[in-house]
Amino acid sequence: MNWVWFHRFGSPPYFYSVAGRIVPWLAWPAALLMVAGLYGGLVLAPPDYQQSDAARIMYVHVPAAYVGLMAYVVMAVAAAIGLVWRLKVSHAVAAACAPIGASFTAVCLVTGMLWGQPMWGTWWAWDPRLVSMLVLLFFFLGYLGLRGAIDDTARADRASAVLAVVGVVNVPIVHFSVIWWNSLHQGPSLLRKGGPAMPASMWVPLVLMIFGFTFYFYAVMLMRARAEVMRRERGGQWVREVLNATGDKP
Repeated sequence: MNWVWFHRFGSPPYFYSVAGRIVPWLAWPAALLMVAGLYGGLVLAPPDYQQSDAARIMYVHVPAAYVGLMAYVVMAVAAAIGLVWRLKVSHAVAAACAPIGASFTAVCLVTGMLWGQPMWGTWWAWDPRLVSMLVLLFFFLGYLGLRGAIDDTARADRASAVLAVVGVVNVPIVHFSVIWWNSLHQGPSLLRKGGPAMPASMWVPLVLMIFGFTFYFYAVMLMRARAEVMRRERGGQWVREVLNATGDKP
């Protein structure tokens, strides 16, 4: 197997250049998908037969939950690659994922509380899905706190990477919690045997929002990763050349 592409992405100037070209191809589809998904979910989709219009919050809640889990997996994989191959770019990607993933996880929890209050009669219930999602947020915050507490970048990379890899065990727990334990949450509605448990007028906007949130995550992650790479390489010749080319002062 040819691993040349892998090592090329490990080069900070190459990653910075390629990521910059990819971002617009992610950002514009993200905006279009989210506009289409919100219009379809808030305007075109019918009210839920049980939850009425309160169910429309799922068009933000479900994609936020999905991206929060995905962000943690991406962060953990990047951190593991950084640990094994000692690639600075991988640690930069992991560092870029953490605040975005924490934000989406927080949005998931807040919208879940707003949705749960009229449905369950309480803002918070010690439900397996809720608790495991809260633990996911704590892992994100722990990663960020650990990085911020260590001044040496190399030591911060190693310590936070270990935490990220250990915490990935919580991801399948979040996903399967509604199956393994008694839960107030409903089971899978999209990816289930027999097809989606909702009409196309409801699940199509939901899928559009999931893709829109996903594209948005990768666009913002790459922008943050570029900034992190430049911060780490601020003394390098290639950084000075980039800043001179853009007219910014080193």
